[in-house]
Amino acid sequence: MRTGDFDFDLPRDLIAQRPVEPRDRARLLHVGEGLADCRVGDLPDLLRPGDLLVSNDTKVIPARLAGRRGTAGVEVTLHQAVDDPTRRGATWKAFAKPARKLNPGDEIAFATDADGPFIATVTGKGDAGEVTLAFNRRDDALLAALEAHGIMPLPPYIQRDKTGDPRDRHDYQTVFARREGAVAAPTAGLHFTPALLQRLEERGVKRVTVTLHVGAGTFLPVKTEDVGAHAMHSEWGEIGAEAAAAVNATRAAGGRVVAVGTTSLRLLESVAAADGSIASFTGETRLFILPGYRFKCVDLLMTNFHLPRSTLFMLVCAFAGKARMEAAYAHAIAERYRFYSYGDACLLEPETDRA
Repeated sequence: MRTGDFDFDLPRDLIAQRPVEPRDRARLLHVGEGLADCRVGDLPDLLRPGDLLVSNDTKVIPARLAGRRGTAGVEVTLHQAVDDPTRRGATWKAFAKPARKLNPGDEIAFATDADGPFIATVTGKGDAGEVTLAFNRRDDALLAALEAHGIMPLPPYIQRDKTGDPRDRHDYQTVFARREGAVAAPTAGLHFTPALLQRLEERGVKRVTVTLHVGAGTFLPVKTEDVGAHAMHSEWGEIGAEAAAAVNATRAAGGRVVAVGTTSLRLLESVAAADGSIASFTGETRLFILPGYRFKCVDLLMTNFHLPRSTLFMLVCAFAGKARMEAAYAHAIAERYRFYSYGDACLLEPETDRA
């Protein structure tokens, strides 16, 4: 498969810069036997009693920092913890601008507060503007410093000035967010509200959460022409015993497992056995799903509209079928659906039933 096979033209004015309010008023394209224009608020009517909604409870940290190396300005966006994958510790990989002028041993000063200077030392350099930073604070003290001095790490297609926008502290966080560690939001979850969750409960739809700390690598384009040569980024995840038991019980009872977002889907599919059952899990995943992948656990997928040539568009093509997704995206563009993180959503039925 070639990366160009997953390309499409998108008018830039369809890239959402702010979420719809209230969030569950966003549009929802139901992709099944045909295409149906709905709202996220219609979700209880599209699901069945006994279905299980699996969402990602990761919480986005303000992972973008502006600092100085001497007199030169530097901007860094943290994307992967090095010494503790649960997002503790003091050492992180980050994307830096400008990275070419940074060298191991350089010190970047970000702020001074009641605890003194907040700084990081460059300990290594990688490809594509990546550096490794050792901060002078760790664990909860580092998270507190990021809360005080950091900016929400919005994807590059959402336009903000360098100081960020305080509204994004709320807007770029899901109602499920509990466990700090993501540097990008699991955006399908942005559409849910307490009122919608209440209506889903009344419908008889059950809910559990899993954790996948989304990395900034999720926004990296596929640069290889052969999709199989793309190096997938790793992300830390956890499925608790209660969530695993709920998934297995739902499948045994004939209910459907509904993944809220590609992050929940990738985590579930990473640990699913051949019969679709799962066990509790803690660790990293770098599962890259392409057309031809046989889904074992997830029956329905709710997700946003993704970038052309991205691993996420490849994933939805694998789940619902490439021709169907091309038709769905063409319909969404013609009907002026809003795209990407703050945009509208779709509910995808699988291309074929599992045997």
